Amino acid sequence: MADWSNMMRDFVDEIAASVAMIRRDERGQFVVSACNDHFMRMTGGRRSAIKSFPAPFDSLIPNYARTEFRKKLTQCFESGVARELEQAYDLRDGTHWWRLSLKPIRHAESGVSVLEIMVTGLEITTKMLLTHELEVSTSRFRSVVDAAYDAIITIDQQHCITLFNRAAENLFGYSAEEMLGQPITDLLPERYRGNHSQYVHQFARSPVRSRQMDERNRVYGLHRDGSLLPVEIAISKINVGGLIEFTAVIRDIADRVRLMDLLQKQAVTDELTGLPNRREFADTVEQLLEADKTLSVFILDIDYFKKINDSYGHDIGDEVLRVLAKVVMNSDRPIGVFARWGGEEFVAALPELDIDQATAVAEELRQTIEQQDFEHTWRLGKPVPFTVSIGVTERLPDEHDFGAIVKRADVALYRAKDSGRNRVEVG
Repeated sequence: MADWSNMMRDFVDEIAASVAMIRRDERGQFVVSACNDHFMRMTGGRRSAIKSFPAPFDSLIPNYARTEFRKKLTQCFESGVARELEQAYDLRDGTHWWRLSLKPIRHAESGVSVLEIMVTGLEITTKMLLTHELEVSTSRFRSVVDAAYDAIITIDQQHCITLFNRAAENLFGYSAEEMLGQPITDLLPERYRGNHSQYVHQFARSPVRSRQMDERNRVYGLHRDGSLLPVEIAISKINVGGLIEFTAVIRDIADRVRLMDLLQKQAVTDELTGLPNRREFADTVEQLLEADKTLSVFILDIDYFKKINDSYGHDIGDEVLRVLAKVVMNSDRPIGVFARWGGEEFVAALPELDIDQATAVAEELRQTIEQQDFEHTWRLGKPVPFTVSIGVTERLPDEHDFGAIVKRADVALYRAKDSGRNRVEVG
């Protein structure tokens, strides 16, 4: 037995790695039968403190490391199967991490079979520090991503979602667990899905690494409840191990879109009556003139409107303007485009109606207003009588001059007013 122990001590002393031989003594306690200086430095022990081998296991292994070490040794002795263990040892120069391999070795001593565990240690401090730094970096990245105001979604080369942050959950109504591994097209309206794969492949081949998605047109996502989400998207790509990942930063712009729509509507709408304003009417008629089709136009003026304002006040005058707009828009004879031209003047475009048809529409409207043949609860409690004068004209063959058409209608209007008002004249 002494020969074997001496041989093993000489053997482990020559190994450059951390090595120890551990067995059980007569009482079943773990003892170290041999170890080299690397093992002593690993555990922080001092060879001078070891009077002889075998040495008690507890004399070489720090208290904080013994429980897990003993557990692995016991498993190794009982199963005869190799085990591995990672442990940290706190030394004067800092914490060192080791990966320990425990391998059962059976040999004969004086004709008796003896089982020992050879423990070899490989220092992995550098690896563990890098792993820790990576974990910290990943944790920091995850914290930033989850705290981001904008939705952040990453997809892999198969266009499946690999990252879905908290803002994305709030925006789309899905949890990350539901969306991870799912195709990104689940978040797109049906009309965008067909071309999405092609767009992604084009971006993958492009030298551009990031861009704003569809800067000129509105982009929409699809909420869980089926509603459309107006969004602003910036996409980027990164090569990960030879595979391209795509990350989209998605901003909810619903409030901005509502404001833009409101401003756009205000820009083309008369605030008092809710009708299209002069500019919107002009743009619409210009588009109608692009086609060589029949088109009639009339201009309407409220008779003696100043007298209404002077007699009843401007608030009632405004009510008369609103009533007129309501009457025309609720007319049984639909008018293509009806707009406020300015002051007490209104203008109408009647596509595909010739001069006779347009005159009939204007005359019917004049009579409805004259006879108060409409329902309205006046603020005064009694109707405010008013009449209108109307000038009607028709587009000439091949005519594309909007100004000339409106001028003829305006001349006809003034002829109606000069002829006594409350009448329709053709120009």
